[in-house]
Amino acid sequence: MTSTDEKALKAMKILIVDDSEDFRLLLEKMLSHAGYNTLIFTESALEAFDILGLYNKKSSQRIDIDLILMDKIMPNIDGIEAFSRIKAKQVFNDIPIIMVTVATEIASLKKAFEAGAHDYITKPPNEIELLARIRAALKLKKEVDHRKANSEELKIVGMELKAANDKLKCISMTDGLTGIANRRSFDADLTKAWGAAMREKRTLSIILIDIDNFKLFNDTYGHLAGDDCLKDVAQALNKFVRRNGDTAARYGGEEFAIVLNETGLGGATTVAESIRKAIEGLEIPHSTSTTNKYVTISLGVSSVIPTNNSLPESLLKVSDQMLYKAKKNGRNRVEASQEAAGKDLDQPATKIKINDQ
Repeated sequence: MTSTDEKALKAMKILIVDDSEDFRLLLEKMLSHAGYNTLIFTESALEAFDILGLYNKKSSQRIDIDLILMDKIMPNIDGIEAFSRIKAKQVFNDIPIIMVTVATEIASLKKAFEAGAHDYITKPPNEIELLARIRAALKLKKEVDHRKANSEELKIVGMELKAANDKLKCISMTDGLTGIANRRSFDADLTKAWGAAMREKRTLSIILIDIDNFKLFNDTYGHLAGDDCLKDVAQALNKFVRRNGDTAARYGGEEFAIVLNETGLGGATTVAESIRKAIEGLEIPHSTSTTNKYVTISLGVSSVIPTNNSLPESLLKVSDQMLYKAKKNGRNRVEASQEAAGKDLDQPATKIKINDQ
């Protein structure tokens, strides 16, 4: 141990609890001579409790103690009972307690150790033995404190790392421009929703959305205006995703996608039509559009109750086909179709189309 470590050891706080003034003076002489300069003396367990703040955490006398030397036999509360009360509090579990006992009481050591004593010394003490036991106890306390500090530091670092990883994960699953879920997040959410729908035999719907004549919009107003348009559309779409498990995502370019859990073709088509009207209602000017003087969208909808013989890609394919049909049939409209497994869905029709123009 370096001289710095030794100096730190000698500065640690030792609480001595003994009702004998002569013994307290003896210990003070021995320990002071050995260089221990932070010694606190009390005559009873109750005074010791007050020093520790055992029953009054706001006590002005509370001191962080590193080692306790306590007489076994004291008035009112003896040493073993005092050990038990102190060790009952988790905050004091790391403080070593050395029991001070007379030679004839050695037989009672078992009770002392069971109560929480770390070591013992006998009265009258052998100075060499006393200093060796005290030094060993303080070294142990110092090592425990060091490990706890490292553990707390690692815990904090671990929490910070987790927070950073969570943030990175969130970033990796979010579209940087629009702030809603990206394609990666959509694929993960669709897989999860598909599995849940299959287990529970419930309907799942997908809406694919494309901004009409978006290239013309960019050519007319510029890419910055195009980015603003994408943001406005994304935020409007996101308002229609209100339940846990439902997802609105930027699917790619000017295309968006929505997953609706526990929603059949009729319900999904109604949602899609509401979205179409909401985007048109934004009244984002589009002077070169072949469809409308404002920005509009086309939507393809499909629904299915997933089975072991079906895949999410099949549902996406049908929604994509319906989106293509909506654009082919004049844009700014909803086209919907049921997947092959759709006879149990809430909408018996195999095809639905809505044209509100």
